[in-house]
Amino acid sequence: MNMLHSKKRIKRDSSNNKQSRNKLRSNKTRNNAFSNMRNFTLFWLSGSVSQLGSAMTSYALIIWAYQLTKSAMTVSLMSFSMYLPYICISIFAGAFIDRHSKKKIMLITDFMAAICTFVIFLLIVTNQFQIWHIYIVNMVIGFANSFQSPAQSVAIGIMVPKEEYTRASGMNSFSNNLLIVVTPMLAASLISVVGLRGILLIDVVTFLFAEVVLLFFIKIPEFINKHVKENHSIFAGCKEGLQFLCNHKGILHIVLSMACMNFLSRLTYENILSPMILARSGGNTQVLGIVTGMIGFGGVLGGLLVSLRKKSGNKITEIFLTAAFSFLCGDLLMGVGRNVILWSIAALAASVPIPYITAAQNVIMYEVIPREVQGRIFAVRNAIQFCTIPIGILLGGFLADYVFEPFMASGSQGANCMQVLVGNTEGSGMALMFVMTGVLGCLISLLWYRSKEIHKLR
Repeated sequence: MNMLHSKKRIKRDSSNNKQSRNKLRSNKTRNNAFSNMRNFTLFWLSGSVSQLGSAMTSYALIIWAYQLTKSAMTVSLMSFSMYLPYICISIFAGAFIDRHSKKKIMLITDFMAAICTFVIFLLIVTNQFQIWHIYIVNMVIGFANSFQSPAQSVAIGIMVPKEEYTRASGMNSFSNNLLIVVTPMLAASLISVVGLRGILLIDVVTFLFAEVVLLFFIKIPEFINKHVKENHSIFAGCKEGLQFLCNHKGILHIVLSMACMNFLSRLTYENILSPMILARSGGNTQVLGIVTGMIGFGGVLGGLLVSLRKKSGNKITEIFLTAAFSFLCGDLLMGVGRNVILWSIAALAASVPIPYITAAQNVIMYEVIPREVQGRIFAVRNAIQFCTIPIGILLGGFLADYVFEPFMASGSQGANCMQVLVGNTEGSGMALMFVMTGVLGCLISLLWYRSKEIHKLR
């Protein structure tokens, strides 16, 4: 009997020890998750401060360029000159990112962007600054971003616990859209006080702040693929990234669907939203300010809702059905609307779903793509997903000026039919473009939603 009690006691003690070890392991996991999330939060806050400085510089340069040339095409070329090298280099940058420190890559590329800002400052001080200087600087920044963006995506995947991916994406959407709301007002206020030179110096200061925080206070565990380290061919890394996407057709289909959505959104919002609102409101800049502000507010609201929710729903549904809603209720209403109330509702309908789409896509990517090859995959993903943006930027302005506006002013039977929908005022051609992207975007989103390969990712 004593031996039996002894065995029971030993078994009970062993069970208690096992439970104690499990509890300690669970507490350690929670503490690590909390520490990692705190690390990401610091990274997010410092990065947002730096982005604010960069956004104000970009806004101030757009104002300067437009006042000098009075050409919308000049502004489009500024965006185009940044996106072109970003897309061309991104597809080859992945192998480099996988075999090098993500933190060092971000520090170096941020430093390159800061040098570009300082060069612009020197050119302005010496009265030598010209439009073509912006194009060259933007090309250098686009080159730097082709390494910085996928490196940052991999770093976030390392820092953030798996269960917090959606929250982290929501926080990024929140800060990015908050900048959309704050930047025009803040830049316009500061530029009247400190001028363009002052805005550039503020950009440099915010960069230094973020660089110091990243260098000394943020820890990013490094996962370097030894196989990639031995292979120095950038083309081999590109090939591996493309092969991964081809072998994972669900991921490839999502990337291609995002490329389609990016093309349609840049066809209208990037180019012709401001001209259309100004034309149809009689040049009322206050109406334009309200509508653009509502777009930013919708993104902030969507990002906040995504970051605060405890659990994400069906990720495939979030990507494609919310995208269909955004196009149909956002673009379509923006086109047929003829007053600030309808345009504001359309702005909210278009922008609130975007953080849900972004968060769902990021979660799928992080869950499916192995960490050791994320640099290559994210780089190739960025190249494919964003390659349609410069095409949309250039094509949108061309279609508005030379196709749709002349068509609506032609008095043809087709134009008279469309006037029932968008009216017969200046800007009605651009409004028709919004109607078309709304319908096409909704249909394309629903078609991609039917992809069997995508539904396998559930």
